[in-house]
Amino acid sequence: MTSSASFDTLESLQADIAELIDRLPTLKNQQLIKQALATIVRLADSDIERLDWKILSASLADMERGFQLFYAYRHVRKVTIFGSARLAPETPEYHMAVQFARAVTQLGFMVMTGGGGGIMQAGHEGAGRENSFGLNIQLPFEQQANPFIEGDSKLINFKYFFTRKLFLLKESDAVALFPGGFGTQDEAFECMTLSQTGKFGPVPLVLIDRPGGDYWRSWSTYIDEQLVAKGLVSPDDPSLYTVTDNLDVACNAITRFYQVYHSSRYVGDQLVIRLTTDLSNAEVEKLNADFSDILVKGKIEKSQALSQEGQDETVGLPRLVLYFNQRDLGRLYQMIATINKMGIHRVEETGHPERK
Repeated sequence: MTSSASFDTLESLQADIAELIDRLPTLKNQQLIKQALATIVRLADSDIERLDWKILSASLADMERGFQLFYAYRHVRKVTIFGSARLAPETPEYHMAVQFARAVTQLGFMVMTGGGGGIMQAGHEGAGRENSFGLNIQLPFEQQANPFIEGDSKLINFKYFFTRKLFLLKESDAVALFPGGFGTQDEAFECMTLSQTGKFGPVPLVLIDRPGGDYWRSWSTYIDEQLVAKGLVSPDDPSLYTVTDNLDVACNAITRFYQVYHSSRYVGDQLVIRLTTDLSNAEVEKLNADFSDILVKGKIEKSQALSQEGQDETVGLPRLVLYFNQRDLGRLYQMIATINKMGIHRVEETGHPERK
């Protein structure tokens, strides 16, 4: 198929569409491609504004760049770092972010940030260009790409915040939040909201203070006193995140999360949890005894890959399947922590939790 530049002429566009239709029966994701094309056709025949088309076109261009970049790195786990763009290199928060990024890349992870200055720059400084992704956005202030990622092929300039944030979360296997302003607070609460509602993760969320700092500890106190105590969130929701000012604790919160737990997905109404090592029958019974409250029906059961997972690259991994109520996400995170403790003695020391 010819490049997107060919779409400048109607004839070349027609040729590209005709070629796609001819190839469609042989494409792996043909049904989803049909759905996307059908949506475009319906919109083209409806009454929407020119601005709507501009938003759609620019969003698709943003996503095209993101999908193409990250495909080559789909098997490497990545940590997204959020934090203030205004923190200078001499601040302890900046220094902590450099150390954290260096530590997680030494563990085999890659680092993603918004590509700007402050904590974002610290993340790339610590990770090094070869282990960094920059997801930049053009703003009238504060958002030029930092020198550690500027010019790299893994730097993307997004038009929209929502497409940028989509990739910062979609591609991340952990989120580390350092102190910041309104933007960082927005990112923190959005991560919590999406985790709490099951729209993101499960992934470890780590809120990192400078040594002796109380930015996130004060934030956590506010959550406990104003949200948990007043019944506005579940008492188990703080299990979604870890607050620390210790670098080792921050790194361990991420690596431990993937020690036995690998990933999860829904197949119909069942939650399928993939594991790096099998659990014993006694351990599964213990999970049923301790976490039956999160089940809609049935029990937590051991399983191999389900028939609907035939094309899944994790098909060889052992699984747990359950009818999760999709409400008590804090409890689900607690169960994942329990699973990681149960199977850890059977995980080889040479294992690579950073590999998907």
